[in-house]
Amino acid sequence: MITAPELAAIDGIRHGFFTREGGVSEGIYASLNVGLGSRDDQASVVENRKRVAAQLGVDADRLITPYQIHSSTALTVDAPWAEGERPKGDAVVTATPGLAIGVATADCGPVLLADQQAGVVGATHAGWRGAFGGVLEATLEAMEALGAERGRVIAVVGPTISQRSYEVGPDFIERFLDENLDNRTYFEPAASPGHAMFDLPRYIEERLTVAGVGTATRLDHCTYRDPRRFFSYRRAQHHNEPDYGRLISAISIAPR
Repeated sequence: MITAPELAAIDGIRHGFFTREGGVSEGIYASLNVGLGSRDDQASVVENRKRVAAQLGVDADRLITPYQIHSSTALTVDAPWAEGERPKGDAVVTATPGLAIGVATADCGPVLLADQQAGVVGATHAGWRGAFGGVLEATLEAMEALGAERGRVIAVVGPTISQRSYEVGPDFIERFLDENLDNRTYFEPAASPGHAMFDLPRYIEERLTVAGVGTATRLDHCTYRDPRRFFSYRRAQHHNEPDYGRLISAISIAPR
């Protein structure tokens, strides 16, 4: 797994942006696929999630991930969900020690957040749709409801598809410019007429900054361009693969 120095420096917080390495899945899912919604062998997925939980110092049933729908919904948890009853949402926050909360990604932006003083952490799945729709702000609001202050929050954007690999069409561009003309800073011209290359990780990071977090930063890892370490939805599509694995990024408060 990859760790961020800003989060690693916080006593009592464990976190990881996990790569695809270190699991038991095979084929296109090799090897640490945690995607419960993938068509991978489910026993392998369960074992992979156990390995993630172990690295975070929690039991497997205390690794909590939502049923993601590219929404702006942030969920607050204080205990594991019943098996097979994951609620829909794209962010999870908690103030409960001994729970590891996480999100699955395969090009979208995973964001891990922490307020050390309040003892509150969050994990957000921020694809373009969720980030545009307000999932980052919703995460911060949910953390504040547990006692966090956004000015103290450290937020790190993990491995995400980079601008040079993320070509988008005219409708996508128009949506962002209609919302705010200043969004043009996130686009560079593409080879295809009317298309552009979109900088998703910078867009996420700067939305966090505008939202008032104390520290917002991002890791410089492109999921599309590093097939050895990362799954990528877009790369799988370009290679006509029938499915794709999912990465996990997770954070926990160590038991006191």
